Amino acid sequence: MAYTITEKCNGCGACARLCPAGAISGEKKKLHTIDAKLCIECGACGRVCPQSALLDAAGGLCAMTKRSEWPKPDVLLKACIACAICVDACPVGCLAMSDVPRDKGVDAFPYLKDSKACIGCGFCSKACPADALVMKKPSPVQKPAAAA
Repeated sequence: MAYTITEKCNGCGACARLCPAGAISGEKKKLHTIDAKLCIECGACGRVCPQSALLDAAGGLCAMTKRSEWPKPDVLLKACIACAICVDACPVGCLAMSDVPRDKGVDAFPYLKDSKACIGCGFCSKACPADALVMKKPSPVQKPAAAA
């Protein structure tokens, strides 16, 4: 089942701009639709919708989440087998294999090449045969205390 857009949609287009599969279409200020044949169920549309106008594949209401709180992949280097399946699984191409081997070894390792492009879908983590990628919410940046 694909994600669906409800009547709450105001046609802002945020979901269509972010969809990595190009599955969302519609005119500005009018109800948008999702092509079920193209939807990859990444959930990015639901996380970005300011109207909470999306239902996930199970029919649950999606809630808008600040982009700074979207989970990002964290590579567990000791568990990684350097297969690059995670890189291939990413629908937005934000992962890459390193140019430099890890721990003076001979193999490369995956890393988050473009954090801003990451849509937090977790496809990389789900595809990893070694469970070497975990999705983590970014830690909040601490502001320095003001000088007294």
